[in-house]
Amino acid sequence: MRTGFRSATLALMLAVAPVTVMAQAASPSGAEVAALPGGLSLKALAMMERVSDPRLSPDGRRVLYSVRSTDWDANRGVNALWVVDVEGGEPRRLAISTGGASTGRWAADGQAIYFLSARGGSNQVWRADAEGNAAVQVTTLPVDVAAFRVSPEGGALVLSLPVFIDCETLVCTKERMEAEARTPSTVSGYDRMPLRQFDRWTDGRRQHLFLQPLNTSGLADGAPRDLMAGVDADVPGQPQGDESAFAISPDGRTLVYSTQTQGAGEAFTNNSDLFRVPLDGGDAINLTADNPAADSAPVFSPDGRRLAWLAGRRENVGGDQARIMVAAADGSDPRDLAPDWDRGPGSLTWTSDGRALLVTAADDGQNRLFRIDAVTGAVTALSGRGAVSGVESRAGVLVHAHDSFAAPTQILTGTGAKARALTRHNAGVLAGLALPEAEAFTFAGWNGEDVRGWVFKPVGHVEGRRYPAVYLIHGGPKSPWTESWSYRWNPQTYTSAGYAVVMVNFHGSPGYGQAFTDAINDHWGDRPLEDLQKGWAAALAANPFIDGDRACALGASYGGYMVNMIAGKWNGPWACLVNHAGVFDVPQLMNAMDIGNFIWEFGGPSWERMDLYRAFSPGDFAGDWDKPMLVLHGERDFRVPLEQGLATFSALQRQSIPSRFVRIPDENHWVLKPQNWVDWQREILDWTTRWTAEGR
Repeated sequence: MRTGFRSATLALMLAVAPVTVMAQAASPSGAEVAALPGGLSLKALAMMERVSDPRLSPDGRRVLYSVRSTDWDANRGVNALWVVDVEGGEPRRLAISTGGASTGRWAADGQAIYFLSARGGSNQVWRADAEGNAAVQVTTLPVDVAAFRVSPEGGALVLSLPVFIDCETLVCTKERMEAEARTPSTVSGYDRMPLRQFDRWTDGRRQHLFLQPLNTSGLADGAPRDLMAGVDADVPGQPQGDESAFAISPDGRTLVYSTQTQGAGEAFTNNSDLFRVPLDGGDAINLTADNPAADSAPVFSPDGRRLAWLAGRRENVGGDQARIMVAAADGSDPRDLAPDWDRGPGSLTWTSDGRALLVTAADDGQNRLFRIDAVTGAVTALSGRGAVSGVESRAGVLVHAHDSFAAPTQILTGTGAKARALTRHNAGVLAGLALPEAEAFTFAGWNGEDVRGWVFKPVGHVEGRRYPAVYLIHGGPKSPWTESWSYRWNPQTYTSAGYAVVMVNFHGSPGYGQAFTDAINDHWGDRPLEDLQKGWAAALAANPFIDGDRACALGASYGGYMVNMIAGKWNGPWACLVNHAGVFDVPQLMNAMDIGNFIWEFGGPSWERMDLYRAFSPGDFAGDWDKPMLVLHGERDFRVPLEQGLATFSALQRQSIPSRFVRIPDENHWVLKPQNWVDWQREILDWTTRWTAEGR
């Protein structure tokens, strides 16, 4: 599940900071885990420049993109904007990046750059010349700007702003927030779901789209106008939506956006619709009322005559593969462009000539780029191994971001054999690495069906030697492993510490067809576990360098759930277990987490299907636990609340099973701060080192 129970791939970063541990538990090894020669150290990984969000200039000659670096001393990431010529040359960091700059967007004529920055005290839109100099603040609003788009004709911005919908002015929203902050009472009352979203309590504000006129200098001209006045809805959706939720027509006259409008029932459905509204005023029209599932990612064709979007097939089905819909610009005569394509598109954009749509989708362990003919629906793969994101096509030029198991993201132009890298960030670090290649394997899993995975040798592998191993279990549960560079669960972190690594895309993982993904519905605890068991046996049989007696299973979120299931159902092979943000009690989780419709993973609410919930609730089998377990949890985690980790640790301690609890008070479902991440990762490596030591 892409939004929601997000892959519990934890966020990689770096070194010493406030991870709080149980006072009575000293560090198992007391020593820092160093990378092997040729391996990737934790600090090197955390300090890497993170490249993303390529944006082509209107003439297709230059690419504006974002780079996040790490300020180690401040324990935070720093965002900057860079530019590179498509024909070649050295990328350069723009001067406007001083003070922080993100979400860089070209002006309609390519002569200026708009971007977001909080350098003035709140997050606002700024503007610079095309060379990235002379930043000028465009908006000075009483509230932060969450997202924005530049009107294609250049005369306006569409802004996403958090507001109280009963406030007629932005100042009203600001004053109410300030008044609430000043009151000595901390009592809060709620009348409907959701109460919490990922890592914060809801405060009643909604993200609305506003039209901000610009003057001839490209600066704000007057107050913005609410295009959703009185609408009880968010655009983009909170907490992790982005500007792909809304699109402006090429003539600058029409806005189409995706949102939910169910009011008090919103938390219990994923049904969203597309709405079309004139930018000069008028009522919004629902274009997709007939579809009871999620409609999202609207994009206009370059000539403005057609509208495409992603349409879910079923309500409340996680991992449901969206259809690619194409209609007239007003939403009429919609059709499913590729009804027989058994993959789930994740992003959507038009080619610059309007003849095709460019789509990214998980496919057989990759995140590939596909071209889909806008007339025939013919699907052509444009990329091979690795993960593609950030696709843009302008003036006959195509750019995208690409990463893999072997290297972090770079910006490329072209596809296939003609693909050419435009950037070389982290080249110095990569030059000193000798990371092992992922070796793909296939085995017969549940129901005799093919299941795929990867094995990595440890850094510096020597033929004839046997090595300890870690079994990495992905989260989601419908968030597959792909051949990509992760700053959360990166297998090279473990190969660099001397481990063999095994990873499997068990049933439920997208990228292998809808039936394969659906197989986990109502079967969280059996079919994926069978795949993991058979995958481990296949990996051991084919790779004698893996020492199966010195192996630990590691997972987070759903992966942590599965670690707890393994503890009670399949603990024989393991020297130790590691559980980050994992699940102990499924009924309690489903009624306490921040996603109200996640119960449909189990076919309905707990009180209607309690036998199923209990059959796959790890805590019900805690009496069979006996293997050492490390439990880690962020205190601000509202996806899998902290109590799940506390319950796991309590069950271990009551049975005198060697265990350790790591509490991270200032992190959510992921570990994001650099210094927190390194301490967190060291805890994991210390634990696995302790229990897989040779001769133990």
